[in-house]
Amino acid sequence: MNYSKKITEAVAEEFAAKRYEWDSLKKQRLKEVYSLCPEIKEIDIALSDVGLKIARATLMGKVGLSERIESIKNDNLKLQKRRGELLCSLGFDEGYTDPPHSCEKCADTGYVGVKLCSCYREALIKKAYECSGLGNLLFSQSFENFSLDSLEGEDRERMEQYYSSLVKYADEFSVKTAASLLMVGGTGLGKTHLSSAVAKRIIDRGFDVVYENAQNIFFDFERDRFSDRFSGEEPVSFKYLDCDLLIIDDLGSEMISSFSVSCLYNLINSRLNKGLPIIVSTNFTSEALRKKYDDRITSRLFGEFTILLFTGKDQRRKKLSKK
Repeated sequence: MNYSKKITEAVAEEFAAKRYEWDSLKKQRLKEVYSLCPEIKEIDIALSDVGLKIARATLMGKVGLSERIESIKNDNLKLQKRRGELLCSLGFDEGYTDPPHSCEKCADTGYVGVKLCSCYREALIKKAYECSGLGNLLFSQSFENFSLDSLEGEDRERMEQYYSSLVKYADEFSVKTAASLLMVGGTGLGKTHLSSAVAKRIIDRGFDVVYENAQNIFFDFERDRFSDRFSGEEPVSFKYLDCDLLIIDDLGSEMISSFSVSCLYNLINSRLNKGLPIIVSTNFTSEALRKKYDDRITSRLFGEFTILLFTGKDQRRKKLSKK
């Protein structure tokens, strides 16, 4: 899995907090029962010496070893039975001093043996969702609920091709080989829905995806420009430069300035030079984009991105008109 340092550290801290909470609860319960019944403490001390007893039995030689081990085992079973009876006499169940973990498979370590536990994978994906910038789009817009029913003719044929190619793009995504995409077309044609679906599928596969509209991206760069460089905190804009996939939504709607143009060029240029893919969606035509941005940017967009031209009528308006 290739999630960012921010995501992996956050999840590691989350699981460390779970273990600390469990350990604190266990100590609290042991202290409670020990004060009520000192014999339970004596039993626990005896049980904790099992390893030492087995080692001593082994050092005595092979002759009679199995009998000695069996004796230790029987003694332990008797102690455990007595411990359970004492707890029950106090009104507790036998497992009271061993509270359940949130995940019993890994005991909240995140690993089963040397393999990552499913609970840890789910926590990483959940945190990646939170950090992606997609918010509720991850749950409301997916490949599974994307509909082509309202499209007809060439528009439908083209969208069917795009849908298939984007599913394949997400399922086979690799940072080293994935192309950068430019989605061009008016509002309500499915650009946001499909780019969200791509993001969700890729995040689920363990990649670090950042999704943000152009205006917010440039705002973050602007804020970092004037922030305290000696604060020790990583600049917010770094995530746009280093994530596995950056999705820039609604390019062209931002306030154009020399700073935003410079940021856009440096961002695109930096990622392409590193071989890191970008998906850009815009409601502007190619002609409008060429008027808004200089040749350095448009030559990159139209020369090095795979262009997906979305056509047809605004599907959101169609849905509203039918209500």
